[in-house]
Amino acid sequence: MSARNGHLPPGPRLPMLVQSAIWFRQAQRMLRTCHARYGDTFRLQIAYEGTWVFVTHPDDVKQVFTGDPKLLHAGEANRILLPVVGPQSLLLLDEDAHMEHRKLLLPPFHGQRMKRYGELMSDIAAREIDTWPLGEPYRLRPRMQAVTLEIILRAVFGVQEGERLDRLRTELRNLLDVLTDPRQAFFLIALGPQRIRNFGPFKRKIAGVDSLIYAEIAERRHAEDLAEREDILSLMLQARHEDGSPMSDAELRDELVTLLVAGHETTATALAWAVERLVRHPAKLERLTAEVADERDEYLTAVIQETLRLRPVISLVNRTLKAPMEFGGYQLPAGVKVAPCIYLAHRRPDVYPEPDRFLPERFLERPPGTYTWIPFGGGVRRCLGGAFAQFEMQVVLRELVRRRTLRPSREGDERVYRRAITETPRHDAEVLVG
Repeated sequence: MSARNGHLPPGPRLPMLVQSAIWFRQAQRMLRTCHARYGDTFRLQIAYEGTWVFVTHPDDVKQVFTGDPKLLHAGEANRILLPVVGPQSLLLLDEDAHMEHRKLLLPPFHGQRMKRYGELMSDIAAREIDTWPLGEPYRLRPRMQAVTLEIILRAVFGVQEGERLDRLRTELRNLLDVLTDPRQAFFLIALGPQRIRNFGPFKRKIAGVDSLIYAEIAERRHAEDLAEREDILSLMLQARHEDGSPMSDAELRDELVTLLVAGHETTATALAWAVERLVRHPAKLERLTAEVADERDEYLTAVIQETLRLRPVISLVNRTLKAPMEFGGYQLPAGVKVAPCIYLAHRRPDVYPEPDRFLPERFLERPPGTYTWIPFGGGVRRCLGGAFAQFEMQVVLRELVRRRTLRPSREGDERVYRRAITETPRHDAEVLVG
């Protein structure tokens, strides 16, 4: 069938502000409703974003992820993040600039080097878990945030115990609380990325974080043991552009904040969801505990993959079209954002039988598909820290099931609660720890 030239796919006829408000509070419900009504390809109108065209079929997802990056700009589509991550963040770069920065940042996330952080992650997780109270309702998502923040401070920033670590932890925690508080995040989104950059209270909060980060960069540049250090900041300081020049302070700052924002809340939320699902499926939790005790990781990996399928932390990735292109039978104009929908792609019954069930066993039988399991996006824009995040989840969950028993503190599944751009457990994965 020929493409429908000049016609956008169908979508809600509600005013843009109404669509935006619904999206901000109930994104996944909105996606389910639109998919049921309009099919695999549909559109939404979102304030400060314009037209989003969602694609959910694996063929269309593949087309986006394998398309020409000169015609499909992910950085431009991520401009909402500019006030936080900065203009030289990998998330906001496109084409040659993106590829050059990606090459600079790849070495710290190489598999063997990454696994050297395993002992550090285990120690941080163990110390945190040992502080949890026993036998009373306890919300795990904030505690998982504490774990992932500490891992970033130690593995990424390379900051050791002491006053500087305490100050950096406090300032970063304050900034992250603003970004993940739905009330404050809605205010930030309502202002839009350009106005929020000049908004006094926000500028002051960013400035407080930046002063500490720039001080850390300055001191690390002159560290006598820089070549022997293995934290990611130290490795970035030793990286060189194609012309032989080092990364500037501004580049380092933007990439450090990107790693913080992209790797903290998302991994903590995924860990919370893994626990929430496991405690409501005690046989699967029992199997996981037994296999971890036997030092086997196959089921642990499958649990993580199934958690990220069933409860993706983010519902979509985005590309801005720089030229007219055809997707899902529609010839879309330049300027439209095409969004592979993680949430809906993960719930296709033709790919995942009984898609609403928590079945880690499905990934023991068949590995995740490149264009059907996309919690970290895909193609040249696939999340650079995806393997790091999954490894971190493995380490933390392994420590947790070794050290504690877990039961749900309330009946019924926890609903999805939208917190800024992430989808979290409504009661923060509240459990009884034993």
